[in-house]
Formats: sequence, structure tokens, C-alpha cells
Amino acid sequence: MFPPRTAWLDFPDVFIHAGESAVKQHASYRAAKSGDTDAATELVVSRFNSEVCRTLSDFVSTFGSLRPTLVSAHAYEREGVNTIPEAFADVLGRRLAWPVDAGILQVNVVSHTGADGWSRLARQAAFDGPVSPGTDYVLVDDFVGMGGTLANLKGHIETLGGRAIAAVALTGKPHSAKLALTPPSLQALRTRHGRALEAWWQLRFGHAFDALTESEARYLTRAEDADTVRNRIAAAEQAGNR
Repeated sequence: MFPPRTAWLDFPDVFIHAGESAVKQHASYRAAKSGDTDAATELVVSRFNSEVCRTLSDFVSTFGSLRPTLVSAHAYEREGVNTIPEAFADVLGRRLAWPVDAGILQVNVVSHTGADGWSRLARQAAFDGPVSPGTDYVLVDDFVGMGGTLANLKGHIETLGGRAIAAVALTGKPHSAKLALTPPSLQALRTRHGRALEAWWQLRFGHAFDALTESEARYLTRAEDADTVRNRIAAAEQAGNR
């Protein structure tokens, strides 16, 4: 089974709280990524942006959803369980009086920390856990890079009847905030590599190019040709198996 993805429609940009260096250079960062809950909470509290939190709350209220459920992308790393997303969701929940769902879990190890784009594309996060149909969810992660983890968490929730209305990350590159693929980027990718590669991608990952994130599509468009894409994906898969 492939991690499901769903249509982007008008999904908003990710609400990012802090700059990447401010988070990754924090004294508690490494311990938090390796499973230290106290370190994760200390990191989140020190980098929490109240203005971004208010902007998120205002945005969510436009959906008529006063208390959406926060769900975090629990990530397994080689060093242990990354506790930052869960701590971030807990802090957000207390600040906004929103419920937190800890029952949706990542069920595979992808080791994305420090990985290149090909590794992120080849080794995608898969999720499991119950979803409450008709419930609005806000996705929470510690870092948004290419956005694939959030895309797959969104897909898990929406294929089981929930609705993902926004996403928030503690940090990430500004250009990574746009998850929803734009029509010009989709067209550029299809023009660059043709329909044959898209058919291969559908067989390999279970979705067509239109379910990619904006960053994923742009990354693939920069590849020299379709053979390069296939070869780099295969190499990243083998490296992950090792």
C-alpha cells in the first residue's frame, strides 16, 4: 500500500514559527530529536511565535471551526523518536485550547533529517491510526522541507473522512511553506519529463504528479531527464535499505 495523497484545492501555506538556524542551533535540539520530551518542550517554548499562533487561529476561524484537532507527525529517526512535533502540538493545544490527537502515528522509519531531496522523495512517511470523520484537523510538524510528510499525513486523514484545513511547523525554509502545487509548476514538470515518467511515478508511489507538493515538483523539474529521476530514486531507496 502507498501512503495516500489527496487533492490540494486551496490548502494554505504552512504557518512557520521560527527560522531554521534558531531552531537547529538550540542547545536542546539534538536531544529533542532523539526522544527527550523535556528537551523538546523547552525547544518549542523558546521558539514559539505568538503572532504566528494568532494568525493561525484567525485563519482557522474563517472555516467556522473554533476548535480543530491538532495532529502531529510523530517521526521515527535512527537516533530515536523525534519528540518535537508532539511537544509542539501540546504547546499549541494549551495556548489555543484546541484538542490534540495522539493516536495517529508514523509507522515507518524514513530518516529524513539531513537527507537530500531524492531520499525524501524515495522514502516517504506512512501513517496509521483512527480519524474522526467530519472533524477538522491542523497538521503539526517540527520542520517543513519538501512537504511530503505533511502531504501524506493530510492524505491519511482525508481518505478516512477527516478534513485537513491547515499545517503549522516550528521551522522550515520560507519557500517550503507553499505545499499546494501550482498549475505552472505542474505544467513545467510534465513538459520537462513527459507523461511516461508520470505513469511510472503513479505505479511507484500511487499518485500522479498533481499530488506532489510545490517543492517536490520543482525539485523533479530540475533533474536532467526522466532516466535521471528513476535512477536517483532507485539509489535513494537502496541507500535507505542499507
